[in-house]
Amino acid sequence: MKKRILSLVCAALLAMGLPLAFVGCKKDDKSTIKINEVTHSVFYAPLYLADALGYFADEGYKIELTNGGGADKTMAAVLHGSADIGFCGPEAVIYTYLGGSGDAPKVFGQMTNCDGSFLVGRKAEPNFKWTDLEGKNVLAGRPGGVPFMTFQYVCMEQNVSANFITDVQFDSMTAAFLNGVGDYVTMFEPSASEFEKSGNGYVVAPVGPAGGEVPYTCFMAKSSFIEKETGKVDAILRSVTKATKYIYEHDTADVADKIAKYFDTTSKESITVSLENYKSINTWVTNMAMTESRFNRLQDIIQSAGELERRVNFTDIVLTQRANQIYQEVYA
Repeated sequence: MKKRILSLVCAALLAMGLPLAFVGCKKDDKSTIKINEVTHSVFYAPLYLADALGYFADEGYKIELTNGGGADKTMAAVLHGSADIGFCGPEAVIYTYLGGSGDAPKVFGQMTNCDGSFLVGRKAEPNFKWTDLEGKNVLAGRPGGVPFMTFQYVCMEQNVSANFITDVQFDSMTAAFLNGVGDYVTMFEPSASEFEKSGNGYVVAPVGPAGGEVPYTCFMAKSSFIEKETGKVDAILRSVTKATKYIYEHDTADVADKIAKYFDTTSKESITVSLENYKSINTWVTNMAMTESRFNRLQDIIQSAGELERRVNFTDIVLTQRANQIYQEVYA
C-alpha cells in the first residue's frame, strides 16, 4: 500500500487536475487555513460547527475547505502545498513516512474515535449478526484505506468470510450498490440515512462499535508547516475541541440547525438523525491528542490487512503536546 499511495500522490501532482482537491487555489492569504478533507460527511460535524459558531474567526482565521475524495489525494494536496492541513486517516501519514518523504507530515490532532460507516443491506434485518455476512458480497472501500481495513478486521475478529468488492472507487460505492452491485455496502452519514429514507436499502449495523477505538480521522500537516504556523495549528485544535464540547452539551437539533448550510442538499431531519447516530457510538474525541494505544490498534489493523511493511514509532509521526494543553484550557 505504501507504493500505491506514493504512486497516486505522484500522479496527482503531475496531473494537476484532481477533482475538488485543488479547486479555489489562489494567492496565499495569511488569515486563511486551507483544509483538504478526505470526504464531506456529518461524521466530521465538529469541523463545520466550529466554523458556523465563529470559533475560527475568534482565532483570527477563516477556513477554506476542499474535498480530496480519498486519503491519497488529500496527502497529495498537502505535499504539493495546495492545502495547509490534511484531514484524513492517519494511515496516509504512516505510508508517506515509510516512503521516506522529505518534510514528512505529522498528525497533530485526532477528531474521530472509531469507524464512522454504517452497514447497509438490501432488506431490513432487525436481528442482524456479523455472521450473516458469511459468503456475502460487500462493498467496503479500497484496499489499504482505513474504512476497508477496519471492516476487514471486524470480519476477521467475528470469524466471518465475506467476499469484498474492491474495484469500485470509494465515492462511487453508493451508486454501484444502487445499480445492483453487492449484497451490502458501507456508507457514512448522511448518505446511510438518506439511502434508507429513499427506500433503496436498510441500515443494519454501525461498524464503529465492532471495530473498537481507533484514530480514524486526524488533522495532519508537513513538519515545516507545524513548526512555522503554530497559530493555525492551535486554531484548528482549539476551535474543533470547543465545537466537540458544544455537540455533547447541546441539543442535537440545535447542532443540526447550525451545520445545515454545509449540507444544502440534505434535509435537516436527516442531519439530525445522522448526528444522533454518531453521538450514540461516541464518535468524537473530547481530547484531540491521539493516544499510543489507539495508534497501536490502528497499526494492528493495517498489519493484519498485509499493508504494513514495518511498524512506526508513535512519536515519529504523532504530536500531542499542544492538543493536550488546549484540551486542559477548554475543559478547565
